[in-house]
Amino acid sequence: MTSFGVPPDEETMSDDDGTSRDGGLDDLGNRLRLLRLARGLSQRELATRAGVSNAVISLIEQNKTNPSVGLLKKVLDGLPLSIAEFFSTPVETAEKVFFAADELQEIAGGRISYLLVGSGVAGRQMQILLERYAPGADTGESLFCHEGQEGGVILRGRLEVTVGSQRRVLGPGEAYYFDSRLPHRFRTVGEEEVESVSVCCPPSF
Repeated sequence: MTSFGVPPDEETMSDDDGTSRDGGLDDLGNRLRLLRLARGLSQRELATRAGVSNAVISLIEQNKTNPSVGLLKKVLDGLPLSIAEFFSTPVETAEKVFFAADELQEIAGGRISYLLVGSGVAGRQMQILLERYAPGADTGESLFCHEGQEGGVILRGRLEVTVGSQRRVLGPGEAYYFDSRLPHRFRTVGEEEVESVSVCCPPSF
């Protein structure tokens, strides 16, 4: 099986200024990651589009595997890019810092909306969500429980927050902070949509 350490027919690529750009394995993994992030895709989203496992994308981007030509083509179909375009498309090496409203990734949907900030950021250490709860929305009688800590601030509406044996209805400007290992639940109170911003570390999404 042919492996893909360099572009077909070339050992190196050249920039317009004539400077050589290495097309080796290290460049391949980083190039895939940057082009994926430029399209606002998470590893999981690209894997779904390409019809491969999330682990495949992760291993390629970490340069822990040297993909065959066929596998690379399959992955690039998810961007979509041809192999030639993959190696010739300029990439932005600086990490993305700012995110437009339509770049936040929806990870819930329905009566509860969780919009994730920086879904494609490499090595993301925290989870920032813009949360919206429709009137009557409830995370359910089965309480959440996971490792980490989380906190949030209510921007509008009234949100009932249950943490362990404690429960309180919070309004605009009020906040919560707790150990996420404690069972917790969120529920809208009243007829107004709730909007809040929350942070969880380490990320659970």
